[in-house]
Amino acid sequence: MGNDGFINIALPKGRMANDTIELLVNKGLADDCIDLNSRKLIFEDKNNKLRFMVVRNMDVPTYVENGACHIGVVGKDVLEELCPDVYEFLDLKFGYCRLCVAGPKDWMGDFTHNLKIATKYPNITKRYFFENGLFVEIIKLYGSIELAPIVGLSDLIVDLVSTGETLRKNGLKEIVTVMESTARLIANKNLAKLESNRIKKLIEALND
Repeated sequence: MGNDGFINIALPKGRMANDTIELLVNKGLADDCIDLNSRKLIFEDKNNKLRFMVVRNMDVPTYVENGACHIGVVGKDVLEELCPDVYEFLDLKFGYCRLCVAGPKDWMGDFTHNLKIATKYPNITKRYFFENGLFVEIIKLYGSIELAPIVGLSDLIVDLVSTGETLRKNGLKEIVTVMESTARLIANKNLAKLESNRIKKLIEALND
């Protein structure tokens, strides 16, 4: 699979994969070969020699860094959390969201030492509070982050926010924005050199 002339592209499941395919199709770089409603994980565009692999958002950098894929599309939040050894070539300008500290809607307190923070982003969270002079206890969760302060597992959470509707429905509010995130095009450092002409053309077309 690695030496068959295809460029392997890792896409995160969900809206970002749809937006990536739509962008590539609109730029004339790919055929609309992906049915994201199917259970398939690999789709091939034989005309343009592109192979798309649909993986978990947090796994995209791993596939790219370890050479299973030449390039990938992933949120800036994931790159900041994992710090993979990859090239970050392009801000694709879609998939906007905010990584925020949030808490109960009646939260009026200041940040203090030893707060319990539930999050899927322990590294970003730890850095953020450390840079603000605070040591906090991180509770790593993989889903339903909003539940943690409701049941007393944590004082606050750090999570992605798009509209804020999920927070409001669960009696929570945004307190401060840690970072903003959009989709980024990343590449494996070695494979980007081997396929430099094709990847360069792709980047130029996307940037046009």
